[in-house]
Amino acid sequence: MSRLLILSALCVGAAALEAKALRAGGFVQALEFKHRLRVCNAYPYAAALDVFRGKEEKLTSDLPMHYKTCKDFQAPLNAGDKLEFKVGDASAGTFSVSDLPNNDAVLLLVIHRHDTLSTAVSFESHVFANLQNAQVVVMDTYKGAAASQIKIKDKAAKGKTSRSEELRYESVVAVNPGEYEVELVDAVGKVNAMTSFNALNRESYVIMRTGIEAKQGPAFPQELVIYPNSAVAAIVKPWWKFW
Repeated sequence: MSRLLILSALCVGAAALEAKALRAGGFVQALEFKHRLRVCNAYPYAAALDVFRGKEEKLTSDLPMHYKTCKDFQAPLNAGDKLEFKVGDASAGTFSVSDLPNNDAVLLLVIHRHDTLSTAVSFESHVFANLQNAQVVVMDTYKGAAASQIKIKDKAAKGKTSRSEELRYESVVAVNPGEYEVELVDAVGKVNAMTSFNALNRESYVIMRTGIEAKQGPAFPQELVIYPNSAVAAIVKPWWKFW
C-alpha cells in the first residue's frame, strides 16, 4: 500500500511540474507593440530644448534639440507618461500621453509657439497608421499674418511635364515612392522656400511651415521643414492621393 501511495504522490508531483512549465513557456503571449516617439522642435528660439519623460529621464541626453530639428526616440511609451520640455532648467511646457494605439505606430509630437505676443508653447500631435505607402502629415506652425501654401510637384526632368498639387495644412496624404520638390508659395505666387523630398514606402513624414512675426523679441522667417528626408529611392509612378 505504501508503495502505491509513493507512486501516486510522484505522479501528482510530475503533473504539477508539467502544468507549471506549460504556464511558464506557453504559446499564448500578450502582444507587444512598438511605439516610436518622434519629436519636432518648431519653437522659434535661439536656445535648444531638452526633452524629459517625467522629472528625471532625459531623452535628449546626447544632444538638445535646436529649432527646426526633429528626432526619433526608441524609449517605450505608456499611457499617462508626461513629456516635459525644458530650456536649461526652465520648463517650457508639458505634454501628457493619452491612449496609445494597439498596433505598431509612430507618434509625432510638435512643439511650437502659441501666438505672436507671448512665449507660451502649443503642441500638435499625430499618430501615423501602419500602411504600405509613405505618409505625410502637413502642419502649419507659423504665427503671423503672412499667407503661404505648400505645394508638391514631380522633380523636374528634361522632356517631362511636372505636375503640381497643394498640400493642405492639417491634412494627411499617402505618397507613392519617388522624388519630389516641395515649395512654399505666397499669395502672389512667389516661391519663398523650396526643398527636395524623397519618399519611401512604409515611412512616415512631416512637412511643416515654421517661423513667427513676433510682436516682442526676434522674428523668424517662413521656412520649410521636412523630416525625415530619405535617401533617393527608385521612382515608381510618383504621385499622391489625399485621405
